[in-house]
Amino acid sequence: MKIIKYTLIMMLTVAMSSCHIYKKYEFPADESRFTSQYQKAIETTPDSTSLEYLGWEKVFTDPILQKYIRTALENNRDLDDAKRNVEMAQAQLKGAKLSYFPSLSLSPNGGSASYGGSHMNWSYSIPLAANWEIDVFGKILNRKRNAKVTVEQMQDYEQAVRSQIICGVANTYYALVLLNQQLELSKRTSEIWKDQVESMKLMKEAAYVNEAAVVQSQANYCSIMASITDIEQGIIETSNSLSLLLHTGPQKWDVTSDLTFNLPMNVSNGIPLSYLAVRPDVRAAERGVASAYYATNSARAAFYPSLNISAQGGFTNSIGSMIVNPGKWFIQLAGQLTAPLFSRGQNIANLEVAKAKQKQAMNAFEKAVVNASVDVSNALAKIANNQEKQLFIDKQIENLEKSVEYTSELLTLDQKTTYLEVLTARSSLLNAQLSSLACWHTQVSSLINLYQAVGGGR
Repeated sequence: MKIIKYTLIMMLTVAMSSCHIYKKYEFPADESRFTSQYQKAIETTPDSTSLEYLGWEKVFTDPILQKYIRTALENNRDLDDAKRNVEMAQAQLKGAKLSYFPSLSLSPNGGSASYGGSHMNWSYSIPLAANWEIDVFGKILNRKRNAKVTVEQMQDYEQAVRSQIICGVANTYYALVLLNQQLELSKRTSEIWKDQVESMKLMKEAAYVNEAAVVQSQANYCSIMASITDIEQGIIETSNSLSLLLHTGPQKWDVTSDLTFNLPMNVSNGIPLSYLAVRPDVRAAERGVASAYYATNSARAAFYPSLNISAQGGFTNSIGSMIVNPGKWFIQLAGQLTAPLFSRGQNIANLEVAKAKQKQAMNAFEKAVVNASVDVSNALAKIANNQEKQLFIDKQIENLEKSVEYTSELLTLDQKTTYLEVLTARSSLLNAQLSSLACWHTQVSSLINLYQAVGGGR
């Protein structure tokens, strides 16, 4: 009785000293300024109307683009792989939960023997064995919690892939819209410049201009025709990129001619850093910290004893060295307490490695928060600056259109204006119009990138 008493006291003492291995993960407070704000974010009720909670259908309202996004979400192999990772993590969680139950095995066996010509003696046994590990020191508990965190982490990764696909399709789609607009503008301009070549030839015959003006107009026309081939090549390559995202063969894709695109909310006041708490890569990094925490607890639990209860029962005709015919029922019970005494420092090394990985996980989390805030800041800055830039480009186009009109009239009236001035004005106007389209595309890309930066696309 004294031995049992002392054993129970020892086990109780060890259990009390190891109570921290049963603690559930809690976010470490005051690690840094960013993580402190993140802590406040996860403690507050999220605004379900904010940008990161808007479904992609509310952000991308173009019906053609919506069709492409749905196709990509159905067919994209990267997203399918992410879904399979979630299923594997869920299967591992199910296995971790079932670890609380005893394992059962059935192993029937039989045989016979004859010695010195004696009668054959047949023996058989039909045993059912059960083994049950009692989770005294949280080994199974921490494995189960770790598996649950892994499921959530895989779901975050799936959402990150989903958001990348949605915004990737949108960015590629609007890049295709830009190229089509550039192609249309260049073709319209090329027709004007082609007519200008004929006008220069007629004016040369009328002695208004010399041969230099004619060859300059022809060179200008050839230049824009060469740029059209570059744009057409860009359309083919961008269309192929969209085909890859939609997991289909190369083909020509329809796009809208409507250049209207705005987020369905005002972002001029910025996005609070705390909103990044729902961004999938940030959530996945934070769950990586939780996973490392449970892995450290598992490493600590390895220092404590493990208790196994086993039972065996069944039907046999072999009892000891005797053959009993017919057979008898039998049952055996046993308990085993295994405590690590000396493992050549392996448990100590495993614990030190687990602690180092936990610190690395926290570093990765902090890096994810900082990177997310930079992504949002860059997108907001681009949106604001391009809005201002667009105003100046619009004024530039307005003045250049007047310049083309004035110089063309002066050349026709022979007011000492050379074709070089007309050529410069027309080239400047085309460049300004192309810059306006590029500015529009940068604005759209910035809005899409902002939506992705806050983890949108649920």
